[in-house]
Amino acid sequence: MALVDVKTEITGIIQLIMCDVGDSVDEDEPVIMLESMKMQIPIAAPEGGTVAEILVEPGETVTEGSVVARIEA
Repeated sequence: MALVDVKTEITGIIQLIMCDVGDSVDEDEPVIMLESMKMQIPIAAPEGGTVAEILVEPGETVTEGSVVARIEA
């Protein structure tokens, strides 16, 4: 099994972690909710699999391209 990075596409603040380590997720399923410019933007799983790591916490600021989680695909 390979680890797949879940990355942000925009700079913002982590609002909500929508899954836990060990949870199964489908491709394009929201994993984390990001707030940017007063909009909520979901960060989705690029592939289906099992959440292996969550690398951020609510309130944390992230930049475009930041790895926020990893999925074991």
